[in-house]
Amino acid sequence: MSYELIAILMFSTMMIMLMTGQRVFGAIGFVAVLASLLLWGDRGGYDIGFSAAMKLMKWYPLLTLPMFIFMGYVLSESKIADDLYKMFHVWMGGLNGGLAIGTIGLMVLISAMNGLSVAGMAIGATIALPELLKRGYDKKMVTGVIQAGSSLGILVPPSVVLVLYAMIARQPVGQLWLAGVLPGLMMAAMFILYIAIRCKLNPSLGPALSPEERDVPMAEKLRLLRAGLLPLGIFAAMMVPFVNGWTSLVESSAIGALTAFLAAVFKGRMTRQVFEVSVRSTLGISCMFMWIILAALAFGAVFDGLGAVKAIENLFTEKLGLNPWMILILMQLSFIVMGTFLDDTAMLVIVAPLYVPLVGALGFDLIWYGVLYTITTQIAYMTPPFGYNLFLMRAMAPPEITLRDIYGSILPFVLVMVLALTIIMVFPQIALWLPEYVYNK
Repeated sequence: MSYELIAILMFSTMMIMLMTGQRVFGAIGFVAVLASLLLWGDRGGYDIGFSAAMKLMKWYPLLTLPMFIFMGYVLSESKIADDLYKMFHVWMGGLNGGLAIGTIGLMVLISAMNGLSVAGMAIGATIALPELLKRGYDKKMVTGVIQAGSSLGILVPPSVVLVLYAMIARQPVGQLWLAGVLPGLMMAAMFILYIAIRCKLNPSLGPALSPEERDVPMAEKLRLLRAGLLPLGIFAAMMVPFVNGWTSLVESSAIGALTAFLAAVFKGRMTRQVFEVSVRSTLGISCMFMWIILAALAFGAVFDGLGAVKAIENLFTEKLGLNPWMILILMQLSFIVMGTFLDDTAMLVIVAPLYVPLVGALGFDLIWYGVLYTITTQIAYMTPPFGYNLFLMRAMAPPEITLRDIYGSILPFVLVMVLALTIIMVFPQIALWLPEYVYNK
């Protein structure tokens, strides 16, 4: 049997297992170990799984994963995120669409707190959505705002998904996080610009707050500003030493977790329940990601041994005659198709053994490609008919918001994200300038 046929058989077996409802790490790891045993016997087969586990245990930056997840859960469970929205409510409510713009700002800061898009979606749906609907905002507009804003969670550092990508692509986590900063802020600015223009042309979509609601004493406004900027201060305390080279990435993650914990204690919100929920959730998500990384490393080792990547590269470039940019665009389109039935981590670990080495062989920068991957998977999440975020939004939204409303709300924001993706593809330095500046310094 040819190596190409073995690779196809591995992928098809894995997809069938996923469609039957098996866990991602179980399906990928099972196929990897079974294939290695059949190909290389007891000695080689056992060694591949064992070496993947040892490689995972020795990867020092993995310690950042539980630190950042814990930081995010402490800030969300202690309701510090509520203070953020109150700040945006008071300071931006006087503008047409001001609360929707404030929601995007909330999502950016939530992303900097947690690194998971699901966290942004949950907080936006529970805190922002009821307030926006109560104040007469168009329901299609607000559901689109929350879904689009939550997409920043896996791009703005500390992105948990980029940690996973770094492990699989063997790239520095710090550079990937810095590469996500400017694209994430650019995409947030594009969302805000769209909302501002749309509400300027049609004020009924996002009416300003009434004068009575805006009549808040300046002392109260400043108090809310201080409370709302606390997460930004935590983020700065964590990232400034890292960017200036004073601490390593792992040390910065520990600073972030400790600072978030102390902030919750000083505000009197670190109860036993908050601490227990934060620790349990951190343990559960960290273990999930570790199992996924372990399975992906084993799967990738089998592919390296098969030489499947080289065979597929020859198929695209020599037999089909495609240029590198055409191959890259086809990869991104395949992510959008897979996003109809898989989440971002599953997409990454399924295709990473194939795509990541191929991208490097085609001469593209793997740090830059990590940013493209994160944006493309979030577009896939929000693309009808089966986008993951669409159904998550439906589960969290009130009954008056139908699935049809959610489908109709997302199209403008998807187009904005496609535009942002195109800009970053044409101008790679948007993603690469900051990591090059920091690491060269």
